[in-house]
Amino acid sequence: MTATPVPPIYLSEIFPLTISEPNLMGFRLTPEVEREVGNRLSFYFCRKFPELVVTWHEGLFWVLGTPTRQMPSPSEWKNTLKNIQQEVEDFSHCYWSFQWVRQPAPKPEVLAQLAFQILRTDRPFSVMPVVSDQNVEVKREAKFWAETIELDDKLQPAFTLTINSSILFTGTLSDFYQHHPFRQDPKTVLIGLKVQDIESGSSATIVQIARTVGEHRQDLLKQATGSISKEALKPENAPDDQPLVAVQFGKNRKQFHYAMAALRPLITASTAERFGVDYGKLLKKTKISYSDRRKLLDEHKQKAVVVLESYGFKVADRCINSIEHTNLFWQPQTSLEKTELLFGKGFKGIQSKIIPGLKQGGVYRRHSEYLNPSRKIRLGALKLVEMKVSPFIKEVIKQLGNYGFQCEVVNQVAVSIPKQNSNDAHSEVEQSVNDLLIIPVDIVLVFLPKSDRNADNSEQGSFYHQIYSLLLNRQIASQFIYEDTLEVSYQYILNQIIPGILAKLGNIPFVLAEPLQIADYFIGLDIARASKKNLPGTLNACASVRLYGQRGEFLNYRLESELIEGEEIPQRLLEKLLPKATLGGKVVLIYRDGRFVNREVENFLARAKAINAKFILVECKKSGIPRLYNFQQKELTAPTQGLALRLSSREAIVVTTKVAANLGLARPLRLKIHKDGHQASIETVVETTLKLTLLHHGALKTPRLPMPLYGADRMAKLRLNGIYPSILEGDRQFWL
Repeated sequence: MTATPVPPIYLSEIFPLTISEPNLMGFRLTPEVEREVGNRLSFYFCRKFPELVVTWHEGLFWVLGTPTRQMPSPSEWKNTLKNIQQEVEDFSHCYWSFQWVRQPAPKPEVLAQLAFQILRTDRPFSVMPVVSDQNVEVKREAKFWAETIELDDKLQPAFTLTINSSILFTGTLSDFYQHHPFRQDPKTVLIGLKVQDIESGSSATIVQIARTVGEHRQDLLKQATGSISKEALKPENAPDDQPLVAVQFGKNRKQFHYAMAALRPLITASTAERFGVDYGKLLKKTKISYSDRRKLLDEHKQKAVVVLESYGFKVADRCINSIEHTNLFWQPQTSLEKTELLFGKGFKGIQSKIIPGLKQGGVYRRHSEYLNPSRKIRLGALKLVEMKVSPFIKEVIKQLGNYGFQCEVVNQVAVSIPKQNSNDAHSEVEQSVNDLLIIPVDIVLVFLPKSDRNADNSEQGSFYHQIYSLLLNRQIASQFIYEDTLEVSYQYILNQIIPGILAKLGNIPFVLAEPLQIADYFIGLDIARASKKNLPGTLNACASVRLYGQRGEFLNYRLESELIEGEEIPQRLLEKLLPKATLGGKVVLIYRDGRFVNREVENFLARAKAINAKFILVECKKSGIPRLYNFQQKELTAPTQGLALRLSSREAIVVTTKVAANLGLARPLRLKIHKDGHQASIETVVETTLKLTLLHHGALKTPRLPMPLYGADRMAKLRLNGIYPSILEGDRQFWL
């Protein structure tokens, strides 16, 4: 008799919290402060008062002390605020008065934030080095943040504890800069570097050189609150002529000035070359085995328990799991791999067999340009490599023929480029593109050297982006192939790129067999941002949208030509991006990359009312998300693709990808339905999101994001790099 397989237990990294008799007080400042100022003041208050933590939430400051800690008197608070204002120039001209909360009754969100502040202030977690190479080190470290979760229909405070790996320079930024051969050009060496504040452990990006330390030393010493910051500003650690760097933390547009000795460089794929290390080798060392991850989580959890208990918090013995909370975990009834897709000729196949589906049914919908099967795809080829590519091109033509599309090579150009990516080489490549396009083509196959993969951060930039831009400006599709991908069997790469070639030409290879019921249309909306290097404190940004139908079929895109300041998408742009002719009277699910900010929701709802539509507003966050696990035979294993954890009636986290064990652990998405938009069940939103990840026509592997957002994110980033089509709206998926 065959044993029935035991279903796995599901685990999260979320630990519920309780606190019975908190030593608590609250106050507000008048005039009321916004989130950014509130968070900064909370940070300074925490530094000033031992055994107290402070957090800001919805206009109120909340203070939690250890059970025996006497709360500061009103005069102590006022004097401390005055001291902070003297130290921090931004606050020096503000006039605030205190209003005390008589009967403080904090929400679960506030208690969770206070627990987070305790861990951030006490910093009980140690960092574990793994490997070191040329002053660069891979380390394991704990990350944590506030959470809330709905248990038995009641929202509860909680916190997430996870383990991450970081690749760090072992010395300070000052050490790195002083020994750099190009230190005479600080902008080139420093701007764009990811760094870590040694004092707090927070990560930031260098965005500007703010003159020299000598010009600002005295002001900075007044503002410095931590011992490391003060030490870093001493003349022996920061000479007068040393550049002063300005950094930004995350999406916070506020710039903070640092002496270099207070920062430690972080190593990324784009900056590894500056440190003379092989990023690929280091990246392999960042992978954490499930056994090590479990051990580290257990160790760090015990440290968190001790610190939180000193303030009266009790941490649950076990994380949120499917044994104790079965109803919180969810999976689609049909696995993603077996989800039915619709191809041409009414043929239905499943997601895991896309290539057979295309061979049997052909594409779901031909673009108007190719409705006549006799219309041949005009193919061009641009070769920047020495290897022979004609056999590969023949296979491309053969495969396109298998799917019902005739194809012919109308022009080929080969260009010999030097190993060094120079201005002359870029000029020669530009001329080669012009020569290739003398004869009209529909799509260009571009063969690039392996070295071009990491050339974006060079002074000249990559050939990839140069050629991509030249072709896109002329409304010509492109497919790039790197030489190293042709060194193995062609079949894998052909299966990856052929559906993408067809989609870039405006065809729709496949859609969902069953239409989505939650809405009539689906939109992905994103704002991409980049610092203006020559204008400190400002940001360039642009918005893009993509529109999909009920079967997940791509309908069209729109890029807003106007660059905008800040995070918010203004009302005037929504009128262009959300046209009445298409969306009037319809239910529309709108995915926002990140959170809705400022008056954005108000603007969306005003637009919905104006066109008699209903907008389901869904925030999709990619960072700060607890991981999920399967637990089988007393071992952690990879989470099932499609596994979701319900945090509340409007919020969930969901695993959208399947990641091989040697590549790491799947990173879930956080989905949150905004309370002011049209409402839908969170389970339906999760299922819809999962199905919309299945429609990536540019690769067989499903992306992490639903396709409306995947494309919007890529389009906006291309736009910021100066790459965009000459027509800002269209029906071809050029970004695949």
